[in-house]
Amino acid sequence: MAAVSMRSRSRSMELSPEEERILIRDIALAAEANSKEGDIFYLLTQRWWQHWIDYVNQDQPNNPNDASFVSEHYDSAGSSTLKRPAGIDNSDLIYDAASADTNSGIDIHDTLLEGRDYVLLPQEVWNQLHTWYGGGPTLPRKVISSGLSQTEMAVEVYPLRLQLLVMPKGDRSIIRISKKETIAELHRRACDIFDLSMEQVCIWDYYGRRKHALMNDMDKTLDDANIQMDQDILVEVLNPVNGTTLGRSTRGLSATKGASRSYSVELIQSQGLIARELDTPYGTIGVSTRGSSCGLTGLQNLGNTCFMNSAIQCLVHTPEFARYFREDYHQEINWQNPLGMVGELALAFGELLRKLWAPGRTPVAPRPFKTKLARFAPQFSGYNQHDSQELLAFLLDGLHEDLNRVKHKPYIKSRDADGRPDEDVADEYWANHIARNDSIIVDVCQGQYKSTLVCPICNKVSVTFDPFMYLSLPLQSTTTRTMTVTVFTCDGSALPSACTVTVPKQGRCRDLIQMLSNASSVKHTEKLLLVEIQHHMVQRFLEDPLISLSTIKDDDHLAAFKVPKLANTKYLQLIHRRREQGNSDSQITSGWKPYGTPLVLPISCDDEIIGGNILMMVHKMLSPMLRTKSLERTKISGVMSATEGSDPSVDLCSGEACTDSVVSNSANKDITSSKPVSSLELPLQLVGENNTCTDLWVGVEKAIRLASSSTSILIYVDWSQKFLEKYDTHYLENLPEVFKYGPVTKKARTEPLSLYTCLEAFLREEPLVPEDMWYCPQCKERRQASKKLDLWRLPEVLVIHLKRFSYSRSMKHKLETFVDFPIHDFDLTNYVASKKNARRQLYELYALTNHIGGMGSGHYTAHIKLLDENRWYSFDDSCVSPINEEEVKSGAAYVLFYRRVATEDADASC
Repeated sequence: MAAVSMRSRSRSMELSPEEERILIRDIALAAEANSKEGDIFYLLTQRWWQHWIDYVNQDQPNNPNDASFVSEHYDSAGSSTLKRPAGIDNSDLIYDAASADTNSGIDIHDTLLEGRDYVLLPQEVWNQLHTWYGGGPTLPRKVISSGLSQTEMAVEVYPLRLQLLVMPKGDRSIIRISKKETIAELHRRACDIFDLSMEQVCIWDYYGRRKHALMNDMDKTLDDANIQMDQDILVEVLNPVNGTTLGRSTRGLSATKGASRSYSVELIQSQGLIARELDTPYGTIGVSTRGSSCGLTGLQNLGNTCFMNSAIQCLVHTPEFARYFREDYHQEINWQNPLGMVGELALAFGELLRKLWAPGRTPVAPRPFKTKLARFAPQFSGYNQHDSQELLAFLLDGLHEDLNRVKHKPYIKSRDADGRPDEDVADEYWANHIARNDSIIVDVCQGQYKSTLVCPICNKVSVTFDPFMYLSLPLQSTTTRTMTVTVFTCDGSALPSACTVTVPKQGRCRDLIQMLSNASSVKHTEKLLLVEIQHHMVQRFLEDPLISLSTIKDDDHLAAFKVPKLANTKYLQLIHRRREQGNSDSQITSGWKPYGTPLVLPISCDDEIIGGNILMMVHKMLSPMLRTKSLERTKISGVMSATEGSDPSVDLCSGEACTDSVVSNSANKDITSSKPVSSLELPLQLVGENNTCTDLWVGVEKAIRLASSSTSILIYVDWSQKFLEKYDTHYLENLPEVFKYGPVTKKARTEPLSLYTCLEAFLREEPLVPEDMWYCPQCKERRQASKKLDLWRLPEVLVIHLKRFSYSRSMKHKLETFVDFPIHDFDLTNYVASKKNARRQLYELYALTNHIGGMGSGHYTAHIKLLDENRWYSFDDSCVSPINEEEVKSGAAYVLFYRRVATEDADASC
């Protein structure tokens, strides 16, 4: 086996990286053109794949200003040539292989994402790579049909994981099986595992440890049988009949599959093992509400389904929905809508609503509804905790499409306002929307807001009127944020220092730069160059003053460099590296790895750039970090050519011609007039266009030629142990985050945040994020326009989502802010821009969901007011209990449901 692997590797070594790339490309294109259901794809770790991609593309044209080409995979000799990848190693995708169940195969981690953790390769591509590189483990996955029409192809990365329970023996085993496999295959697998015969067993859908259905339709797929991930399957071994034990001896009978199935069913019936449908199959968990008012039925928690239960209860107790779904709504179901769920979601919701409003019912288990939900929204399958607001958004949109009265949507092209009266444009947009979207959901929950975009370059104004289903309000108790940036000097005048400033939350980079300039005493001849640092490289230059600060996350790392105000400059990027030891293929290897914070210096392009210039600039910038400053400065006389007796801190530039770090040609002669002292020859390597490295100390007197397209010069500084002893480089390490969340501490009492304040923050003008830039029809380019929202038309039921959760690359954060929301007389009159209707816009709270606890481990409940009783109740899964109105408000409030209050002029249209 090893010999074969070695031969494969030797054959692969005959191919150049470019030849490998072209061959794999051609194989992939051919495989993609012929893909079909049943094909096999293979999982490959993204880490190895990216290494291979870098390896085969290293000879392609690259921009040296792009930090992405600097990889951890260059060879140990310190050159920029990427090493050929070692054998394929998928170990980071799987659990401990030694503990894997042989029946379930190799289990991959449950939270993997395509594109982040792995890529999917056609079988032909995998085979070729595996022939070249070997390794593993092999993780094959099958292509299956998916979607409502079952015509879409998808790779089943996560086949069903089922636990087989044998009764009465009590044995169990976990298996992996495709949801497209038949029940017959499940029978075969179970019999093989437990050494049973097909005639001996019957198999039940044992979801929630309850017998739900006898699985005896052998041609039916597990998907059609609604079998879910991680559920139980009951393998029931039949008792002897008429004194005969059904065992291995029956395998001698040559009965057909159909005969075997018939015999088993008859046997089960004779023993009374087929359970009849019960009117109330939900047990007696929770409090009974028999004899009480309708609408007080709880929902059983099926396992982390509190997020679903709380959202459903709020929708079920919306009076308009309660009336609609208890009447005959079937005639409004849109069976042909390709955007809907062929009516199945609406039917499942309607059936659940009727059960919850039926009198005298014990808590209901919403399993049929969850099954439909998992089928049409796989992100909510399984038993993980989810966001109730995300579920609510899906339900409202899905119910709308299932109940859309418009069977054939006309194509309507929206027009810009172009100076027309807002009232006319808004009515036109709304009429166009209703022509394509008309359902009970639109009637009750949809409103309209005015969106105004202004181009920052040409001041072009664009006005549109868009529908909304709910409002997501930010919890901004203040309009500012705190940001920490490390400030570096290029002239060696000071050590780096962290600077913390307060800026507008919706501000731009110019605001941050202005505050930093004031705080760090930037001279009138200087400016601050702001950069984002990631993985010890410059990720991006934040030179555009209009970049929104919202694009800078709290866990980002920023640095600012004091540079002179000069025209026609290029930036010198100083990337620090140090030698790291590691084990590879049983051999100890070492290589230079990037570390610390890269430094940026400007260099003038008006004069010829000499290697000596760069040497002096680098030393000057690093000089504050010298451990023995006076001693070292005496050693560099050969480099500086300083006159005897001069001040050791004299500027390295000659005269007034050189400003700060930019060295003029007049200094070049002095630099090269004598040989530098070896003790200060800090290894500096210039990275060329093809990633080739040139020792700057070899070409001190030579001019450096740069490509005209290059905006930066990349220099590696290699820190050996000798130089780490001379310089205190800890200043370059541990760059602080923009904002560091500290441990939760008791805060001083503050005024509660008003819901009106949140609404005002939502309606405040702010710049678009770069990922959502607007195409200006006047500039003919994408612009980071400013956006202003105004409420225009309000719905009968206003749903408000409080944005408590924030996400970043490294963490999730929940805001525990207490929001003071009105229960009565929520007055939005002054927030509606349309003056067409002068009546007051008053709302009253009737339901809300709560989130208690932290991220991922919290619990959802609902508070709901039964309007017929004028009384509030707490719905905590299956437990329903009355509460006082004072208990409704809390810091856990998450999604609020308001109903319009009828006024004297209620007959007027919105």
